Amino acid sequence: MSVDVDCVVIGAGVVGLAIARALAQSGREVLVAEATEAIGTGTSSRNSEVIHAGIYYPAGSLKARLCVRGKHLLYAYCAERAIPHKRLGKLIVATDREQAAQLEGIAQRARANGVDDLQYISGEDAMRLEPALQCTAALVSPSTGIVDSHALMLSFQGDAENAGAQCVFHTPLVSGRVRPEGGFDLQFGGDEAMTLSCNVLINSAGLQAPALARRIDGVPPASIPTDYLCKGSYFTLSGRAPFSRLIYPVPQHAGLGVHLTLDMGGQAKFGPDTEWVGTEDYTLDPARADVFYEAVRSYWPALPDNALAPGYTGIRPKISGPHEPAADFVIAGHAAHGVPGLVNLFGIESPGLTSSLALAEETLARLAA
Repeated sequence: MSVDVDCVVIGAGVVGLAIARALAQSGREVLVAEATEAIGTGTSSRNSEVIHAGIYYPAGSLKARLCVRGKHLLYAYCAERAIPHKRLGKLIVATDREQAAQLEGIAQRARANGVDDLQYISGEDAMRLEPALQCTAALVSPSTGIVDSHALMLSFQGDAENAGAQCVFHTPLVSGRVRPEGGFDLQFGGDEAMTLSCNVLINSAGLQAPALARRIDGVPPASIPTDYLCKGSYFTLSGRAPFSRLIYPVPQHAGLGVHLTLDMGGQAKFGPDTEWVGTEDYTLDPARADVFYEAVRSYWPALPDNALAPGYTGIRPKISGPHEPAADFVIAGHAAHGVPGLVNLFGIESPGLTSSLALAEETLARLAA
């Protein structure tokens, strides 16, 4: 069966690039098709840039397994390639007795996921570690860190291209079909519209992944989940933060609460909050700062007035709605939809960055199954 290219990966975010890298390094011919002008313009560039430990996710879930596996792979990769990163650690802080009681449940879930380095400390000990903090108890997570996500993506892209992969931009997938004899015919738009055939199709289109799957004739509609958009806003701190670790409140529904993270330059940012939206709109409403001040002052009472500046927003590619339990990652291979050579990745929200190398391993395993 003649095709134009062996493997096509749709989407040049951190997960798409990690998959392209793995495919190319396994000896396959790979084309990465990105709808926008550059790598990592979607969810990959609008997140907290945190290397997660794997604490919160249900035991046995893909999120739990791939986060823990991905964390180890990512730290090793960053060290080997000199990707800017820091293993800062984080504190999960309780600010009242009810939240303090929840910390043990969080620690138990972490242990079930293979995260065995959490340490319960008193509020006094936590405030000795971080004197600006106010809390009644905390968990210390030493394996949480931060990474320069753009440097990471550039490295993944470089690895993929060094192994023979090609990345093309301004190349949105308009439609496709499953060929009766196997493989796929794909119609791309953009300035240089083209039709390509391939043996393997990886749908790693992030927010657009479910809609893209619906545009491929021959993919069973029942195998494609309903998609939801959950926006998160970030505010940055004017001046230097009096914290050396990441500070997370006890988690809320749909997100992990308004947490404090630090970037590689030491700049502090707060967020993301949760706002369910109907369209992909990255506008940041400055009035949301009011909620941030209240949330942050629960654990940092000395946050000065007018210290928060609007930062940026991101959108989580959810496949569960606002009143439903959070969905797991979906990596849908042949067993899920009956189409050989197709892997659809749905709901790749946090911890997608941390899990990227493990998601690539899992995707190749689904292809081989």
